[in-house]
Amino acid sequence: MNKKTQDILVETQDLQKYFPVKSFFGRSKQKLHAVDNISLSIRKGETFGLVGESGCGKSTFGRTLIRMYEPTGGKIFYNGTDITTLKGKELNTYRKKMQIIFQDPYSALDPHHNVREIISEPMALEGKLSSSEMEERIVSLLKTVGMKPDDMEKYAYEFSGGQRQRIGIARALAVQPEFVLCDEPISALDVSIQAQVVNMLEDLQQELGLTYLFVAHDLSMVRHISDRIGVMYLGKILEISESDELYENPLHPYTKALLSAIPIADPKLARTSSRQIITGDLPSPLNIPTGCRFHTRCPYAKAECSSIEPELKEVSPGHFVTCHLCN
Repeated sequence: MNKKTQDILVETQDLQKYFPVKSFFGRSKQKLHAVDNISLSIRKGETFGLVGESGCGKSTFGRTLIRMYEPTGGKIFYNGTDITTLKGKELNTYRKKMQIIFQDPYSALDPHHNVREIISEPMALEGKLSSSEMEERIVSLLKTVGMKPDDMEKYAYEFSGGQRQRIGIARALAVQPEFVLCDEPISALDVSIQAQVVNMLEDLQQELGLTYLFVAHDLSMVRHISDRIGVMYLGKILEISESDELYENPLHPYTKALLSAIPIADPKLARTSSRQIITGDLPSPLNIPTGCRFHTRCPYAKAECSSIEPELKEVSPGHFVTCHLCN
């Protein structure tokens, strides 16, 4: 195994997640293609950002990756081990290594449990700590996320959104994971709190050696926290690159349009900057367009774009794109 392969913590090969859609009479006739043959790798210690429009399959990909959802097809590797079909105790070993921070800190915490119970639940399932050891870890975790030990006796409704998300992060860290799916962890928070949470995630990554898959809508924040970024559209990855490279040299027309939509703080500069507006409606994932999935909204589409599906190819070192115009 070469060094590059050894550096990979999580990898997918042609990963698929389809959801059956039932008709009025309960018969399954169609499939919603949420994740469609995605192959990518995430290196140890990095933050891989995943961006795209709502409904493109970002969260579904992340949850399938950590086996919250059963994959329809393809393979998932964790540290070189195929975990796609693992069950029971074998799967639980890897579930401990892969945790999730949910998007909504209000619905993610059980209102009937206090903070002590919320954070201790995953540790109790693991069953390796005594009551005193569990108590010590809860206190340590609360301090790590900027909360007080006394907060463990309080309930979720007694905290603000930012504090609830800190509790959610503490819960995710309770079993000492290596990989954390950050599923839009700041989108439900006030802007004034978002930077605090992101900075804390970065500090925790350095301190604990964590690897992140960071799913988000905020493109400017994704650039700040991510080492590499993948752009997703209708269940497919359209472009992957190092963070700065993607923002300075976007290649796919969809990526260019997304980046041009980022608000510019300077009014004068905003008036002189060009915007690439995406026209047309997002196609239904129940009726995927043939060829390139973006061709129905792409201003540069050629005849082959509607009939031949482009492959994800490396056009420069570390920069991959799925586009006939770039290959």
